[in-house]
Amino acid sequence: MSRPDPLTVAAVLARLEEISRSRPDRVLRLRGRLPLDGAEEPFELLIFRGFSSSTTHPTDVDPDQPALPPEALLESGELLAGPLNPQAERRLGAPAPVEHWLHPAAW
Repeated sequence: MSRPDPLTVAAVLARLEEISRSRPDRVLRLRGRLPLDGAEEPFELLIFRGFSSSTTHPTDVDPDQPALPPEALLESGELLAGPLNPQAERRLGAPAPVEHWLHPAAW
């Protein structure tokens, strides 16, 4: 029996953005690595109200384009109270594998 193909980075982001539309009181912070010039660079991406925004790298101005390239490595996500206040963040969910956050009940 073959295993299903894993979701692409774009598909994962689209699914998380869709879930976030129904949770305007939540922000999901994703962390991972971007392969660049033979090395890896850390990134941070916030998902809030259906949109992704990078805090560490430029993103495309077209909201229909994924905020991360296909080769990005998604490592973990953590749930925060929204809207985000950087001086007083409230963590609602401990860091967990990104797959955990693909389930609306986790939010």
